[in-house]
Amino acid sequence: MNIKSNISRFKNSKDGKTLASNMVYLSLLQIASYLFPFLTMAYLARVLGVERLGTIGFAAAIIMWIQTIADWGFNYTATREVAQNRDNPEKVSIIFSKVLWARCILALVSLAVLAILVAIIPQFRQDALIIFFTYLLVPGHILYPDWFFQALERMKYITILGILFRFVFTISVFVFIKEADDYIYQPLLVSFGYLCSGLVAMYFILIRWKVKLRAIPLQDIWLTIKGSTNVFLNNLMPNLYNSFSVILLGTFCTKAHTGLYDNGKKFTTLSNTAMSVISRVFFPFLSRRIDKHKFYSIFTLSIAAVVSLVLVISAPWLVPWYFGAEFAGATPVLQITAPAIFFVAASEVYGTNYLIVNRYEKTMRNITFASSLLGFAISFPLVLNFQHIGAAIVFSTSSFASALLSYIYYIKIKTK
Repeated sequence: MNIKSNISRFKNSKDGKTLASNMVYLSLLQIASYLFPFLTMAYLARVLGVERLGTIGFAAAIIMWIQTIADWGFNYTATREVAQNRDNPEKVSIIFSKVLWARCILALVSLAVLAILVAIIPQFRQDALIIFFTYLLVPGHILYPDWFFQALERMKYITILGILFRFVFTISVFVFIKEADDYIYQPLLVSFGYLCSGLVAMYFILIRWKVKLRAIPLQDIWLTIKGSTNVFLNNLMPNLYNSFSVILLGTFCTKAHTGLYDNGKKFTTLSNTAMSVISRVFFPFLSRRIDKHKFYSIFTLSIAAVVSLVLVISAPWLVPWYFGAEFAGATPVLQITAPAIFFVAASEVYGTNYLIVNRYEKTMRNITFASSLLGFAISFPLVLNFQHIGAAIVFSTSSFASALLSYIYYIKIKTK
């Protein structure tokens, strides 16, 4: 009776209503996250083929490092700070301005480093055009500060812009990509969508909500970057086994192997993206109400377990039916990586949404560092000897290590 009473009070409270509203918009965004890519992935697989998709995946893996640098962990630290100061408009404006200018500086530095790498690495130079086109995603992400909407718990705006972007991109794919050589348009279309969504987002933030864009001294920008370094390292390290495996495949194997891995993992990636939205919805809420963590953990892990199991069982017919016979070799990739949906969700539950919420950034950094180094160490023998299958094993093994360590530290801190 007491439990029912507590649930009833929570549902009728301001926090409960806000969380329920965000979950409704989250559900709509989840549907869009699955529906629109579902319409385009099969089409692109048949029109572009495994090698062209491998080239796209190779470029995306490189830009993933750049994007992580430009984000620098602000999607968690800045979200937490704005969520805790959202009733102070001046403080919110200063936080927003610091993060925006910091990300712009980091993006420019990253672009300079990327240009040097393209000039000196033959494989990068060969795919230079698509790499730079894919880089346009970075300014698009900067202009579209979804972390800010998340911090204010206004998921409605992320949902509307997200659905609009995905709809326009889906239509554009069918209009502009007609043959294999049109693969170059794919990153351009994605980037254009983010840029347009970013301009709309800035309108709401700066005009409608009257957040002031302040001139920030370089010293303060540097302190902002320094303050998010632990979370940045936590976000960067998974690239040592995730996108690095794709770069190894594209450099030492073939683009076909890259395509099989990248597309075999697509359903896992989509599922992880959907699960991460749940994590992001709860993050600002848990920053204020950590006592609700148990409910969040049961809710999230139950969904992740079901999705993982369904994908493992359905992979043998799902992959060739969806992508075509040319991608049949990607079936074991999905079966190996699908359990990582549960592992990644567990890392979010016990790591990001517990350790970081409680300001154990260094602990989370060490966990990610250890699991990423493990993935980095095993990626060379596994990828070079087993190609796309090896890359899948690297991904799931590292994800499991991160989940296990996050849970161990969660128990240690919880029982102090």
